[in-house]
Amino acid sequence: MAKTAAPSGSKPASGAVLQCYHCHDECPDDQLQIGDKYFCCTGCQMVYEILNTHDLCQFYSLDEQPGQSQKLQRDTRSYAWLDDPDVQQQLIQFTDGHTTRVAFYLPSMHCASCIWLLEHLYRLDKGVVHSKVNFLKKEVTIHFEQEKTSLRHLAALLNSIGYPPEINLGDVSGTSKPKPVDRSLYYKIGIAGFAFGNIMLLSFPEYLGLEKTQDEWFFQLFGYLNLFLAIPVLVYAARDYFVSAVTGLRNRHLNIDVPLALGMLMLFGRSAWEILSGNGAGYMDSFAGLVFFLLAGRWFQQKTYHHLSFERDYKSYFPVAASRKDASGTETAVPVSKLEPGDIIRVRNGELIPADGYLLKGTAHIDYSFVTGEAEPITVASGEKVFAGGKQVGETLEISLTRRVDTSYLTQLWNDEAFKSKVKGHASILADRAGRYFTILILVVASLAFLYWLPHNLQLAVNAFTAVLIIACPCAVALSIPFTMGNILRILGRNRFYVKNTNILEALSTVHTVVFDKTGTITNVDRNAAHFMPAPGTGGLTPAEQILIKSLAHQSSHPKSRQIAGALDQVVAEPADNFSEIPGQGITGTVLGKQIRLGSANFIRPETLPETGVFLEIDGKERGYFELKSRYREGLHKVLGYFNGLGLSSWLLSGDNNREATYLTPYFESESFMRFDQSPQDKLQFIRNLQVQRQKALMLGDGLNDAGALQQSDVGIVVAENTNNFTPACDAILHAEAFSDLPHFIDLSRWGITTVNSAYILAACYNLIGLSFAVTGTLSPVIAAILMPLSSVTIVLFGFGMSQWKAWKSGLLGGAS
Repeated sequence: MAKTAAPSGSKPASGAVLQCYHCHDECPDDQLQIGDKYFCCTGCQMVYEILNTHDLCQFYSLDEQPGQSQKLQRDTRSYAWLDDPDVQQQLIQFTDGHTTRVAFYLPSMHCASCIWLLEHLYRLDKGVVHSKVNFLKKEVTIHFEQEKTSLRHLAALLNSIGYPPEINLGDVSGTSKPKPVDRSLYYKIGIAGFAFGNIMLLSFPEYLGLEKTQDEWFFQLFGYLNLFLAIPVLVYAARDYFVSAVTGLRNRHLNIDVPLALGMLMLFGRSAWEILSGNGAGYMDSFAGLVFFLLAGRWFQQKTYHHLSFERDYKSYFPVAASRKDASGTETAVPVSKLEPGDIIRVRNGELIPADGYLLKGTAHIDYSFVTGEAEPITVASGEKVFAGGKQVGETLEISLTRRVDTSYLTQLWNDEAFKSKVKGHASILADRAGRYFTILILVVASLAFLYWLPHNLQLAVNAFTAVLIIACPCAVALSIPFTMGNILRILGRNRFYVKNTNILEALSTVHTVVFDKTGTITNVDRNAAHFMPAPGTGGLTPAEQILIKSLAHQSSHPKSRQIAGALDQVVAEPADNFSEIPGQGITGTVLGKQIRLGSANFIRPETLPETGVFLEIDGKERGYFELKSRYREGLHKVLGYFNGLGLSSWLLSGDNNREATYLTPYFESESFMRFDQSPQDKLQFIRNLQVQRQKALMLGDGLNDAGALQQSDVGIVVAENTNNFTPACDAILHAEAFSDLPHFIDLSRWGITTVNSAYILAACYNLIGLSFAVTGTLSPVIAAILMPLSSVTIVLFGFGMSQWKAWKSGLLGGAS
C-alpha cells in the first residue's frame, strides 16, 4: 500500500511520510518536533530555531523548498583557524580598524529565500552592518564591526543557518582562481542536441511519408522511443525556462520565458497524447529542436557577455600609470598593470592607492569614501597597511606593495551603486516595456488563434497556438541592446575612450548642453609654459628656492602644480612636511624648514603683484608669481564645432581668472558662455541649475576639482593624462591624446541608439510576417522552431554589423574617417 506524504506543519495520518519542515526531506521518525513542525535532523531543527528566535521565518514563505538538509552540517569549531591574523589578512578585503569587509563564496545559495536571509544577517549578528548578495557568483559581501564580531563567528553563523562558506587554500594564499563557470548549460545543450538528432532519425519514416498499413508496431515503437528521448529534454534541459516563467508569474510579472514555456508544454503535451493514443507521431522533433536552438542561443549570448566582461576589466577603465621608485631612488611612471608585490610606489595628494601595501614613508590621511562611504580621512602611521581604493589627502607617501592590482575589486568600486545611481537610459526602458507588452500581445494573439480554429480542427488550433508562441519570441528585442551597445563599448575602449556601461552610451545621445573645464581638460598641461615673474625689489629664483618650489609642487596632482614642477624638471625634489591642498585655492607645506605657499590670488592675497597667475610665498613674504601660458588641445575647434552643429550649447567653467577670455572667444559662441573664477561648488551649482531647466548636461573635466560637477551631471567624462587621478564620480574616461576623436565617439554612440531602434522595427516586421502564417495553423512547428532562433541571430548580426560599419567609416577601425 502506497504511503502518503504529510506536510510538516500538520498532524500526520497513520502511515504517512513525514516531511522535514526545513529541507522537505523525509523524516526517519517523529522524534524531532517543535509544535506541529517535524525535522529530519538536529541541524535542520537548529536552523529553524535560530530563524524563529530572530523573527526570520518569512524565509520559508519565499520559495517552495528554501532550506537544504543539515545532516552533514560542519562543526563550527572547525573555523577556529580564521582567528589566525595571517589568514585574516588574506581574506579581508578592507578594514579601517573599525569596519571590515569580507566576501564568502556560498555554494549552497540557490533561491530567493537564500538571498533574503543572507541580506538580513544583521538581525542574527549585531556586529553585521550590512550584507549584499551576488547571486550569480553565489557570493555574499559582509561589512561588520570587528569589535562586535569576527571572521570566525561570521563563518560559524553562515554554517549554522545552512550556508557553509567554501574557503580554500587559494583564498588564503592570495592565489585564488576565479570560481569555475557553471557547466550545466553544456550538459543541457548536449542532452537536447542528442535527443533532437536521434528523434529526427527515428522520425524519418514520417518524413518520407511511408504508409502505416504494414508494420504499424514499427511506427509505434519509434513513437515511444521519441517520447522517451524527449522526457529528459523537458525535465532537465528546458528546466530553466519553466523556473523563470513560474518565478515571473509568482511576482506578477510576465517575462519573455512565459510564452516559451507555454509553447514547450503545448508541443510536448500534444505530442505525448498523439503517441500514447496512437493518433499520430507527434512533434517531439520540433520540441527537442526548439529547446536545442534556444540553449544554443543562450550559449552564444553567454559567451559574448563573458567576452565583453573580459575586455572591460580595470585595465580598460584605468589606462594610467603609478610612480614606481627603483633602488637608486629614481622615479618612473609605469602602467598600473605592471606593478608587482615588493614594488615601492609614490602616491601624491589626491591620487588613488592602486594596490594593497604597507606605508613606508609619510603621514597618510586616507579617504576611503570610495570603499566605505565615510568621507572622514583615516590617519595611517608608518608601517601600517593601506588598501586599494583609498585616496591620499596630504603629503606624498611611499608604499611597499603586497599584492598585484586587484582588477575585479577596483572595477567593483567604480560600478558600486553607492557612487552614483544613474537613471536608466531611454533604450533600456523601451526594451523593458517592449518585452512586457510583447508578451501580453503574443499571448492574446495565440489564444485568439486557438479559439478561432478550435471549432473546426483541434490539431489545427494547437498548431496555430504553438506556432504563434514559438515564432513570436521576444528574444530579439532583449538581445538588441547588449550585442549592439556591447560591441560599441569594445570599439570605444580600443580607441581609449572607456565608458562605464551601455546606459552611459544611451545618455550621451540625449544631452542638451556640454560643459568644459579649462585647465587640464581643453588645455594641454604637458605642453604649457611656466614663467616666473619676481615681486618688485626681488630677483629671479635662486637654486635653493627652486628646490623649495619643486618639492612642494611635486606633491600635488593639479595640472598647474604639474606644470610648475615640469618647468623645474632639472631640480631634485626634497621631502615636504605638513602638506595640504585646498581645492580651487592652493597648496602649502614645509620644505627644509621653510614654509611655502603656492596658489591663487584669493589664497595668497598679494599686495604688490597683479591678480593673475600662480603666486608664491616663502616664510610669509611675497616672492613673485608664475605666469602660465596655456596651449589648447589639438582638435578643440573641431570638437566645439561638432557640438554646435548638433545644436548643443557649449559652456566653459574655469577656476582661473578671465585673462585668457580673448583667446578663448573664437572657440565658444560668446564671452557670455564662459565663466571664470568658478569654485568647485560653483561648478556643481551650475550643473544643477541646468538640470532644473530640464537640460541634460555632459560635463568634461580633469577629475580633480570637478568631482562634484562630474557626479551631478547626466554624463561625466574625465580627460586623463598619464597620472593616477581616478575618480568614481565619472561615467567615462577619455585619454587626453584621443580628445580630438570625441565627435566620432559621440557619433558612434548615437548610431548605436539608431541601430537598436532599427532592430526593433526589423523584429516587428519579422513577427508580423511570421504571425500571418502562424495564425493560419499551416506553419509547421519545426519550421517555427528554426525561424525563431534565426530571428535572434539576425538581430545580433544586424547590430554587430551596423556598429562595425559605422566605426570603420569613422576611422575607429582603421577605415576612412
